[in-house]
Formats: sequence, C-alpha cells, structure tokens
Amino acid sequence: MIDVLVVEDDLVAADAHTLYVRRTPGFRAAGTAHSCAEALRLLDRARAAGRPVDLVLLDLHLPDGHGLQLCRTLRAAGHGADIIAVTSARELVTVRQAVSAGVVQYLLKPFSGAALGERLERYARYRDTLARAGQATGQDEVDQAFAVLRAPDRTALPKGLTPATLDTLAAILRSAADGLSAASVAATAGVSRITARRYLEHLVDTGLAVREPRYGQVGRPELCYRWRG
Repeated sequence: MIDVLVVEDDLVAADAHTLYVRRTPGFRAAGTAHSCAEALRLLDRARAAGRPVDLVLLDLHLPDGHGLQLCRTLRAAGHGADIIAVTSARELVTVRQAVSAGVVQYLLKPFSGAALGERLERYARYRDTLARAGQATGQDEVDQAFAVLRAPDRTALPKGLTPATLDTLAAILRSAADGLSAASVAATAGVSRITARRYLEHLVDTGLAVREPRYGQVGRPELCYRWRG
C-alpha cells in the first residue's frame, strides 16, 4: 500500500481528495493536514511509528506558509515522501520552483476525481518501475520510468480522435473492474464498434489500458480492454 498524506486547508477539498485516495486501489489515506505545521507533525509521527508517508498531495497556499517552503523543510528534516502539487497556482515561475523543489506532478484545480485517480495510478506504476534493486539496464528503462509520470498529451491525439470522446470512453472503461469488449464500450457510449476500438487502442498505446483475451465456451477468444490500475 502507498500511504498518502493530504495537505489542504480547504476542508471540503481535503475531504474530497482523501476520498479519491481511498477509492484508488493500492493507496491508503494516512491522514489530513490543514497547515504546514500540522503536515510536519503528521510526517514525523508516521516516521516514528515505522510507517513513513510515501506521497504527499500538497496544496501550495496554506495558512502558515507556502507549500514549496514546506517541501524544502521536509527534505531538510530527512523525509523522503514524493510530492504531487494540487493547487490553483498557475504562475509559471511557481511551476519551475515546484520542479526544483522535487514535485513529481503538478495538478491544477479544479480537476475531476478521474484526473486525480489517473495521476495516482501513474505514480503507482512509476514506483513499480523503480522497485527492483540494482542498476537500470539502460537509458530506455530510465526514460520509461519518467514517462510513466506524465499524462498523455490530449492535444496530440491521432487524427480523427477527439478529447471529449476519449474522456467518455475512458470513464466507461474505468468503471468496469473486469474489463469490457470494444462492442460493449461502443454500445454504452453510443458509437460504432470500430470507433470504440480506435479509442481503446489509443488508451493501450498510451499505457492507460491493457488488452487481453477473454475465453468463452466455444470459438475464438474475445479481446477485452481493462483500465490499467
């Protein structure tokens, strides 16, 4: 399990982020802090208990300080938790400073639960990629680990694909724990099976879904698509 600390001063947003964490397989909500000081106390307490926090979902505008200063403080204190900035701060200088402070992902408010869930799933895959001991086999393995953290570029979709339809089909696939065939996705979305398959194959190509055969009673196995989580 990946232990996550939510640091957010808005109580409604904090509860929502914690709920998203709990709904994402493989993640556990380790606590919620509403200030820099409270976040440090919870991080220290978790480390002392032998279960250090793995990931911090960090708002940058906190009542007793800036989130980026908290990043520097926790590093100076020896905390190794990774950080995903969850913020409304759109200034490019802040984004640059966040990268310098060790923020691994930067998610702008407002966002959907699906968007946060996708970032969490990518973070889990990033950790899995680097979980083994020893050295990287080569540059490709290092590049793959960093690429996993990056969400696909929705502005660079293949010709004929649109972001709105992609989001619709992705949401349908996410809701089906056991996976769906292209025909099932097409029927739910109200598009043709060929169209659904194009979008599903794109999700496979970008690493967000997997394609696997499903064996029935007789005949050839049916291709099934499952959200990669």
